[in-house]
Order: sequence, then structure tokens, then C-alpha cells
Amino acid sequence: MHIRDFAKTTPDKPAIIMAGSGESISYKELDERSNRIAQYLRAAGLQIGDHIAFQLENNPRFLEICWGAHRAGLYYTALSSRLAADETAYIINDCGARIFITSFSKKDLAEDLDGKIPNVEQCLMLDGLIDGFSSLEEAIAPYPATPLEDECEGSDMLYSSGTTGKPKGIKPKEIGLPIGSEDNLVNVLKALYGFGGDIRYLSPAPLYHAAPLRYNMRVQRFGGTCIIMEHFDEVGYLELVEKYQATHSQLVPTMFIRMLKLPDPIRLQYDVSSLKFAIHAAAPCPKDVKYKMLDWWGPIIHEYYGGTEGNGYCTISPEEWLEHPGSVGRAVIGKIHIADEKEEDLPIGETGTVYFSDGKDFDYHNDPERTKESYNSKGWSTLGDVGYMDEDGFLYLTDRKSYMIISGGVNIYPQEVEDLLLTHPKVYDAAVFGVPNDDFGEEVKAVIQPVDFDDHGPEMEAELIEFCRTSISHIKCPRSIDFERELPRHPTGKLYKRLLKDRYWP
Repeated sequence: MHIRDFAKTTPDKPAIIMAGSGESISYKELDERSNRIAQYLRAAGLQIGDHIAFQLENNPRFLEICWGAHRAGLYYTALSSRLAADETAYIINDCGARIFITSFSKKDLAEDLDGKIPNVEQCLMLDGLIDGFSSLEEAIAPYPATPLEDECEGSDMLYSSGTTGKPKGIKPKEIGLPIGSEDNLVNVLKALYGFGGDIRYLSPAPLYHAAPLRYNMRVQRFGGTCIIMEHFDEVGYLELVEKYQATHSQLVPTMFIRMLKLPDPIRLQYDVSSLKFAIHAAAPCPKDVKYKMLDWWGPIIHEYYGGTEGNGYCTISPEEWLEHPGSVGRAVIGKIHIADEKEEDLPIGETGTVYFSDGKDFDYHNDPERTKESYNSKGWSTLGDVGYMDEDGFLYLTDRKSYMIISGGVNIYPQEVEDLLLTHPKVYDAAVFGVPNDDFGEEVKAVIQPVDFDDHGPEMEAELIEFCRTSISHIKCPRSIDFERELPRHPTGKLYKRLLKDRYWP
């Protein structure tokens, strides 16, 4: 299955609808525009296995560029539109991009890249122009809207979000395969989530992130329609489900939390009954939040656990989750191991590092040391998460290994405290981490984003600490709480905890 097939069979069907502007792009248009991009890239000298990078907001041209590079057999790296110039330049240089594409809305950042990406041969811009950039629209216009003679399958090469350090690139080994080659993710989406030609997929997240990019492109391999939100907002999301009768969507727990914090008269006025599958991942979902979502939307909420690295994949249905609350599922790709510091398998119920074996091997591009750190002596690989398994083989994540707090020799996992704090009606978002303590090495600190910032102060701090002390062991509870108007969360839901933690460590 491929977009070129649907350009013939359903040429006028919308492949993409931009939620804000209403712009619709048919399969015929997507096919022709991506062909022109592929033809241009080949004429510019890029051959199978070469590399481009682009940095865009959720732009109508985003997926056209992805498909153009993909059909030319290239690696393509989508960069976060929230990065600073130095962070952007690091990834462009590290991935070896020969062409860089951005939009006029990112012109200030594009100007700051001057002199920082010396190996890029061509800089292109959409929707306008600044010095040093050529127009993408003009560049591709002369080229035919027909497929390349050597058209083949390319691949994304995406970078981790860098929540615990510099981003790491994951470069797949599969490149240049014949068009229409078997795609494991296509098979998973069809089998687990009922993907097919009638899917109306509402995408609320940034397209540069692995899951939204890959899921939207797979929707188009099935011939479905992608409804792309330029930016997520909780009321707008519910309006779009009702307007387009969305059947599938992928969200992150922070989106659930924000919808649940809406007043009931607003939240419940929208018809969401068209949704058949609501899929979530990327960050842990507090159990209380999941229960409330299942009560509201019914048994349609599916969860998975996996990384951009692709070394393993776990999934759990709503029915399974209700029997194993808090789990992220059983492995459908790879085999799970919970290991101690000596790399020995731990008994059922004991917490250790989560490893996968028998899955897909990966390398971090240009970083053999980090690659080595991700594997143990048995060849098992880890994403750096900590958790345990139950007797039925269901995995429960405790936290990131790098976030663990050691206070007086006791291991404390912040996720448990964050999940609790998020249930408080005055808390909109929460981050918990360790800060220096002369006696115990570390103590627990919380930083809170209140629902109403006017509530913040010593009284709210005392109220939240006492709220924690009534529910969990005192040693796990925050010793102090600070307040912020907004926490530094990635739009995919991941918390940039290091940006908060670094303030407290000399």
C-alpha cells in the first residue's frame, strides 16, 4: 500500500486536512507534490542513503516533504520547531544533512543558523524568503509530478528529545527497499488498532516527533485521512472530534489531564462517540487519569510503550489495563527482562532496569559510547527505564533510571509522587526531582504549575505537602515546593526535568 495507489483509486479523497486553516490536500496532490520533491532532490545530486533535514511547524507541506524524501530513498530528519539555533545546528551537522528546509515562520531561527551548518549544500524555505535561502516552491516547480525511475523506500532518522542530555540520532539500517515492502508498523496498526481505508485520524501533536510522524504516514499508506492540528488546545480537540467524526487519535497523558480539568459543562457538551481507538504513549499516565478517561470515553483507550530506537514494543488494551491497572502492557516485539546492577534477571514484582532482547538492534549515530551504554553484556538493550513485571508478563514502569532520587540510601522514584500531585484539584502540572541535602545526599523537591497561579504561596505549599503525606511514605514526600507559571514540557508530553533540576545543583 502506498500513496501512489490511492492517487489513482481515490484521487480526490483528502489525505490531509489542516484543522486550523481548513486546507485540504488530496491524494492526487500529495502524490504529485511529493514526486516533484523527490525529482528535485535527485537532480540536486542526492542518491539513495543520503540525508536531508527540515524544521517546520505543523505545516501543510510537512508530510509532502517526508514523502518526497522517502520516495527518493533518503534519510530524513525532522527537527523540533522549538529548538534554539545551536541545538538545531548540532543535529543538522550530526546527521550529515546535505539539504535543509524550513519555513518563513521560523525565519529568526534560520537567520541564527548562518555560518553554523557549513556542510549543508542547499538551504530552502517555504512560504517566504530570507537571505541565504532559496524558495522550495520555485525549486521544485520545474520537475515532473511522476515517480523517479529508481523510486524506493527511504526512512526517517529521528533524534531523541534530549530530556536527559544531548539528542541522540537513531539511524535505521533498512533503506532503499522496493516500494511497498513489508512494514512492521503497518501490520501492528492494522492488527491492534483497526487501521484501514476508512480511518479519520486526528493528530494533535507536533509532526516532528516519532509517533505522530510515523502514524500519519501509515494512515496514508492505508488511504485514510489525517486531520492535523496546528497546535493542541483541549476545547479545540473536542470540537474537531465532533466536526470530523474522528475514528482514531493518538494523544499523550498531559492532553488527557488538560481535558479532564475543563469544567464539566464545557467538557461534556461535545460528541466523541465516533472515536473507536484513542492511543497514548510517550509519558506515564497516572492511574487516576486513565480511570477517568475510560469512564468518559469508554473502553477505547489503548496504550503502548516503545522508543524511537524500535528495540521493543509493548501494548495493552483497555480491558487488559483494567485487569492490570498501571501497566504499559506485554511485549509484542522483543522479550522483556528486568535486571539488577549485575545484569541478572530479577524475580516477578521486583524493580530493576527494563531491557529488551530478541527485538531490533539499534545504534546511536556518531555516538558509539552511548550505544555501548544502552546494551549489557548479554546483548539486551535498554531505553533507560526502570520497572517490574507481574506474573502475567505485564510491564509496569516505575521511572527513568536517571530521575531516581537516592535520599539517605533509599531509592525514590519521582513518577509516583508526580502522579499523586496531579490528582489534586489545584495542580495543573507537576515535576518532582532530587535536590542537594547535606545529611541525606538528596531530598525530594516538587515544582508545581497551579491551575490558578494566584493560589501559589506558603499555604498551598503546606497543603500539597500534607496531601502527599496522607497518601504515601513520608520519605517520598516533597520537603519543599516551588511554583512556576508553566513547566518546560515538550509538546509530546515529555517533561524537560533537567531544565528544572539544574537550577538547584551547583
